[in-house]
Amino acid sequence: MEGCSARQNRNQKRSIHGVCEYFRQLLLGSRSRRCPTSRIHAVVRCPTSDIHVVVSSILTPQCALHGDLEQALRRIQWSTLLLFLLLPLIVSCERQTPFYQQQLLALGTIVDISIYGADKKLAQQATNSVANDLKAMEQRWHAWQSSDLTKLNQQLAHSAEVPASNKTTPDPEILDALRRAKQVSLTSGSLFNPAIGKLIALWGFHGDDLPIGPPPNPDDIKALVAQHPTMQDLVIEDDSVRSTNPALQLDLAAFIKSFAVDAATEHLRKLGIRNAIVNAGGDLRAIGKHGDRPWRVGIRNPRGEGILASLETQGDECVFTSGDYERFYAYQGQRYHHIIDPRNGYPSRGATSATVIHQSGVSAYGASTALLVAGPTQWRDVARKMGIEQAMLVDAQGNVYMTPAMAKRIHFEVEPPPRIIVQP
Repeated sequence: MEGCSARQNRNQKRSIHGVCEYFRQLLLGSRSRRCPTSRIHAVVRCPTSDIHVVVSSILTPQCALHGDLEQALRRIQWSTLLLFLLLPLIVSCERQTPFYQQQLLALGTIVDISIYGADKKLAQQATNSVANDLKAMEQRWHAWQSSDLTKLNQQLAHSAEVPASNKTTPDPEILDALRRAKQVSLTSGSLFNPAIGKLIALWGFHGDDLPIGPPPNPDDIKALVAQHPTMQDLVIEDDSVRSTNPALQLDLAAFIKSFAVDAATEHLRKLGIRNAIVNAGGDLRAIGKHGDRPWRVGIRNPRGEGILASLETQGDECVFTSGDYERFYAYQGQRYHHIIDPRNGYPSRGATSATVIHQSGVSAYGASTALLVAGPTQWRDVARKMGIEQAMLVDAQGNVYMTPAMAKRIHFEVEPPPRIIVQP
């Protein structure tokens, strides 16, 4: 006859499995209960089952950029909040396997750090160290509050040669980021163009709150586009930079997320972490595995609820998605989002999201933005020029375009699956 303690242990295991199964159904199966504005980032399996726990880490638009932590946490999607509250129950599926997760507010979004297989003390020390780096980076790169970047823009506006950081403490990190942003921009044919900060400000996206009311005056847009600021106008020489175009204004707020994800992952490696995901608002880099299984990543459905597709990571790689659903406002039935096409000065049209897999977060972010701007007629040519082999684009009608390498890895999570066009 089975003993009382054995029955209790089995019942406890069933209860824990029930919690895991509840979240699988809640977050993956019950799409009607999924908040349409939530942003999928990573799928983490429960250690003793095939449970896929989906973590959502995008804030509502009102607090999407640089809000205070208390305000941000109040506005996280309810599904994420429930997940955080009950995460210890899910992790307890296998207590002897170390899994550590920490969330923090930095760079205008929730940054989620997940570590597998490391001692808890080491994992805590590593994430705290990374958190300090991210907060310092945020202060340095803010696009409209006082920062090293805003000071640099003020000096560049007068076309004066200035140090590539503040005047007293030259910072190699800023120079490195500017060089990498310029390189990616030029390979994209300036479709990814961090030099159009004035256009982005004109549209009202330089602020903690989303713009309201009508779009900018067409004549003002046309005047800025005519000045054609690009990263080619940014001249970097030794430890100084200068601008050859007074219209150039750097906006690297989103780009620096990719720079930060790369830096944070390398920092974790130096501290002895071998299996981790660093996710900044849905753009992530994964290293190693989640035990004996790959990390799984979900790609948000840009016009529906829940996940459009998922994939398993392969070693060290980044998965970045740019979409028109991240920051936008509506006026008289028209959607205006924050990714501006530098060729005409208006929010990009034709595509709703673009996803890129690459070993570099910087390259993945620049390419996903460029492909979104290029749209369904030009995305493949741009991907070739940028050396991108794994990419997926969703157009305004819901059709999905993929490279052959991407098509081999994508598993669609919607029924019926979308119309798929694989372009060699």
